[in-house]
Amino acid sequence: MRTVYVNGDYLPENEAKVSVFDRGFLFADGIYEVASVLGGKLIDYPAHMVRLHRSANELGMRFTVSDDELLAIHRELVSRNGLEEGAVYLQMTRGATDRDFTFDTEKLTPTLVLFTQARALIDSPVATRGMKVITIPDLRWGRCDIKTVQLLYPSLGKMEAKKQGADDAWMVRDGVVTEGTSNNAFIVTRDGAIVTRPLSNSILPGITRATLMAYSEKNGIRIEEREFTVEEAKQAAEAFITSATVFVGPVVAIDGVELSDGKPGPVALGLRQTYIEESLKRAI
Repeated sequence: MRTVYVNGDYLPENEAKVSVFDRGFLFADGIYEVASVLGGKLIDYPAHMVRLHRSANELGMRFTVSDDELLAIHRELVSRNGLEEGAVYLQMTRGATDRDFTFDTEKLTPTLVLFTQARALIDSPVATRGMKVITIPDLRWGRCDIKTVQLLYPSLGKMEAKKQGADDAWMVRDGVVTEGTSNNAFIVTRDGAIVTRPLSNSILPGITRATLMAYSEKNGIRIEEREFTVEEAKQAAEAFITSATVFVGPVVAIDGVELSDGKPGPVALGLRQTYIEESLKRAI
């Protein structure tokens, strides 16, 4: 049984509880981060904490724990659960109070919950067989750049993908791809450039996205931050996604149209290997 962290206590998961009046439960008034673990160490952890602070600031949510305390909690959970490979999920809400649309942040004590998830990251099936994605309209709210727990529509998108025999969905707004349900979207052009949508309120500023782009530029791979349509994606040499728990996931089909002969492409696989190797060097 896993040990989880709830508001200062380490508890067996079946004993962990939060209030029914928590605003995360009533209003999805919460933010989260997911840090990957390889070899018992955290990947890209400092960047995840920077984004956590940004999300909190954008929502006017206050912190009651320091960065050093958060790192210690992450490490303690990894140790207590013997986690070698997987992820640590962190969720912070504005706190609990009687149900009302209005709130006084200064009078609320944020709820902080963390737990681990063991999963295969390096030997992921995604890297071997690739992913099939469908496209769906992007009907999310306008601040997709904040990592909130408002994930109902992405969850429904994943379920629709499963219903159609695919692995995930890419969301489309105004004729162009925004991002995946829980990842950033990339294509590789016929002349070898990597294309991904520029940062804005429409997409999440992915940590793996930023790290991978830095590695790509260092290795002389041309990157184009621009919008791309579904049709351009279907005609691309390759496509892939990035996320904290998939790293780089090759996309082998979009709406039933195969890319790279229906197999993970060399660019995506190469970037995945580079990301894993560099991440292991920098893990903390």
